[in-house]
This record gives sequence, structure tokens and C-alpha cells, in this order.
Amino acid sequence: MVKCLLSQPAHCLSLALLDATATRGDIEFLPAASTLDAAAIAVVAPDAILVPPLSDPARCEPAAVYAHADHVEALLEASRALGIPLVWCVSDTLFEEGAEGAIDERVMPRPRDETMRRLVGVGEQLRRHPQHIVLRLGPLFGLEGEDAWLADLIDSLMRGETLRAPQDLVLCPTSVKAVARGLIGMLMQLDSGAGVWGTYHLSGTEPVSAYTFVSVVRTQLATHLEGVGQQVALGALQALNQHHDVPLRRVLDCRRILDVFGIHQKSWRLELGLMLDAWCERYDTGGTDDSPDAGDDDNPGSNEEAADT
Repeated sequence: MVKCLLSQPAHCLSLALLDATATRGDIEFLPAASTLDAAAIAVVAPDAILVPPLSDPARCEPAAVYAHADHVEALLEASRALGIPLVWCVSDTLFEEGAEGAIDERVMPRPRDETMRRLVGVGEQLRRHPQHIVLRLGPLFGLEGEDAWLADLIDSLMRGETLRAPQDLVLCPTSVKAVARGLIGMLMQLDSGAGVWGTYHLSGTEPVSAYTFVSVVRTQLATHLEGVGQQVALGALQALNQHHDVPLRRVLDCRRILDVFGIHQKSWRLELGLMLDAWCERYDTGGTDDSPDAGDDDNPGSNEEAADT
């Protein structure tokens, strides 16, 4: 059995990985303790260490970004010493200025923000580790766990709050469940001796504006609620224009992960529909938390695409 030590076990990606492997007998994700060092890792003797992404460095407090970078560096040092592969997931927001076309793996992020440059520096160090994976991800959405963007959007809409999102920021929303499935496939192949280390991209299909994504969430949520006999006055949407001349495009080219691992991008619309089905089923049975602080304005996509209230 493949054993993978899971940093940040409360993260939405960590929860998706644990859920996806709950009934499998060939791979296991072990939630790590809050403090990890080489001695603690050696006791577990994992086949790999996985670090979920810091969802939106541009919106985080600088101290949180630096703490995340320090954490990854410490894990990198330990993994090198022990000869253990390290998998680091990274938000696409490091591509601060976007690109006209799809961004492939050879392109290095060059953010202006000093805190984000700190993360780029960590990535350069990690690439010198002979057994590493840097997995750049589109903005993750999920229903539970830290940085679960969709959960925050739903909570705000259900409270009737007005959401604002830029219509001139183009991105590829990415299901946390699809990423979990992709990561499992990668880890299984690497454990079987694939040896194809390096940088890869994974995001949802169909680039859309941040405003369009939030609008689709609102429309589908209303449809799903009506389907279970619920009439809810959802919050309104407001489109923003933040890139006045040319829309900022942050679209990842995901061909390499398909060519090397056979992992296909998934339709974010389909994944979103499945998640809303699950959410509405819980809502209909009284299983959701609609308390005032159930969600907040901490959208992990980026400071620009956050649904501001």
C-alpha cells in the first residue's frame, strides 16, 4: 500500500483525498501532526509527503504566506534527508499578470508582490529535489474544509448578501474532487516506478470569467433548491471591471499531465452540479450550517475574483 503523509489535514483538498481513498486498499493518506520534522516523518515512513495549496497568497496576510513557505522549506529539507518524494500544490494566482494564451509548465511566475515571490523562491528550491512534484492548480472549489471556495459562495448567497466578482478576469475553476482523483493516479504511477518528476498543471475545462462562475453557481443553486421544494431569496450579483484595457487571463495548459499520466481535465460545470446536488440533499434534510459566520469573504481564488460582500 502507498502511504502518503498529508500536511494541513483540514484543507479542502486534504478532505477530498481522505474521502476518495476511504474505501481503497492500495493507497492511504495519513493526516500529519501540526508539527512535522525529520524524526516524526521517519517514524511514519511515508512513500510521499503532500502539501495542499495556499489558496490565494495575494489575499493572505504576509505572515501566513511566509509561514507556509517556511513550512514547505522544512518539509523539503526533511524529505531530501530521508529520500522521500515531496508533492507541493500551488495556486495559479502566482501568475499575477496572467498571459494571452494558455500558460505551460515552462513559464515561471514572476509576481510583483514580495510575499508571492517568496513562494516562487521555494518552488525553485523544490525543483532541485530529485523526487518532487509541483502541481499548479486553478482556483479550487469544494464544499468542506479550509479554502472551500464554493462553500463560502453558497453561504453568502443563502444569507442574501450581494456578491461582487470581476467579469474581466478569466480563469479555470477546478473541482477539489477532480484534483484528488488526479493526485491519486499520479502517486500510484510514481510509486510503480514512473519516475516522471517535475512541474504539472491541472485545472477545470472551459475558461470563464470570475463573474460567470459565480453567476452559474447562483443559477444552479436556485434551480436545485426549487427542485427540492425550497424557495430562498438568494443574494444578488454585481459585475466588476478591474482590468480596464484587456481582460486578465489566467488559464493553465494541462497537456503535459495528460501526456505523462493520462489525467484528463474535468468539466467544472459537471463537477459543480454534482456538488450542488450533494449540498441541496443535505440542506433538505437540515444538515447544513446557515449560521451567520458559517462562511466569510475569504475566497481562495484570488483577491480579484473573490466574491466581495
